[in-house]
Amino acid sequence: MAEDARDILEVLRFELSFLEDGGYGRSPHTPWRPPAIFEDSPACPNFCDPARPHACDHCLLVNFVPESRRSESIPCRFIPITEQGQTVDDFYRTGTQVEMEEALARWLRTQIQKIEQERAVTASK
Repeated sequence: MAEDARDILEVLRFELSFLEDGGYGRSPHTPWRPPAIFEDSPACPNFCDPARPHACDHCLLVNFVPESRRSESIPCRFIPITEQGQTVDDFYRTGTQVEMEEALARWLRTQIQKIEQERAVTASK
């Protein structure tokens, strides 16, 4: 379980905003490579730190990673972001950046809506 004290809803909203604002466009600091989904987001506890001092199990996104993939070196790559179960890693191997960003945006909106609905139900009790 993640040890991150941030609110998951706010993290997901921020990630969607980051994506929609072009945050995953090419960086002037590393124009030779596209930014890595989740890893190069300010939502990542290791953002801008190549030493990666924070364990991924401290990140809220690890809660979306299937249990069997949580021991991967970069577990957020294995979050299923489509209804068919495609992961970020799958898109790196077989998709385009545009396809991945579109799938990610849909996944983020779905997760945000689900959490908002769950919280509304809890608040009404």
